[in-house]
Amino acid sequence: MTKKSWIALSLVVGVPLFAYYAVKYFSEDAVVMPKRYFYDSVVAKTVDGQLRRDTIWHKISNFSFVNQLGDTVEADQLKGKILVVDYFFTRCPNPCPTLTRNMKRMQDSYLKNDSLVHFLSFTVDPSRDTVAALKRYADKYKIRHHNWWMLTGEKQKIYDLAFNEFKAGVVDGGEVDTAFLHTDKFYLLDKNRVIRGWYDGTDSAEMTRLARDISLLILEKDKTKKRNLFRK
Repeated sequence: MTKKSWIALSLVVGVPLFAYYAVKYFSEDAVVMPKRYFYDSVVAKTVDGQLRRDTIWHKISNFSFVNQLGDTVEADQLKGKILVVDYFFTRCPNPCPTLTRNMKRMQDSYLKNDSLVHFLSFTVDPSRDTVAALKRYADKYKIRHHNWWMLTGEKQKIYDLAFNEFKAGVVDGGEVDTAFLHTDKFYLLDKNRVIRGWYDGTDSAEMTRLARDISLLILEKDKTKKRNLFRK
């Protein structure tokens, strides 16, 4: 990695703090929040003689897999957390090691508020990536297990989740092998498990952008708690 790349990656640590104070000072309305992607439907209803529409954004459904500690875990355990997700396999020569190192740097940058952000890495080669293999891989990169799960399970369920829920085929421009998923993307999910962005996990500038967007989503207000669009 070049000196320039290392300098850019070092900014990842400072960006979350900067974004926090920027949003806090200028207020949420003064910054451009990460947009939402993939909607399921648009609901329309007449209220007080006016037609109102509300977009129902695609929420990643609950899932259950086994992590590197042998624990069966599910997405619903992570309610209220920002999620950063990638796909990898332990035997991968490239780009998986780069993805893992960059996610580790991201995990380190949120060390003081690690209860707000959770990291997920799904193996795309579960027949080889057993719990023991995932644990060895996690230990090799010195990841902290409590807020980074490396997940394995039935291959069909992992791939269905990738293509039907995370829209992997769309994110990678349709050029994805559905028989063996190999992508360099990081997915960012908000507190409601709605996709708010995807990023090249091998690019230092993209990692800086991801760090900024995570901090913005941490501070994002849940407007559904303030009012119901169709409440009379």
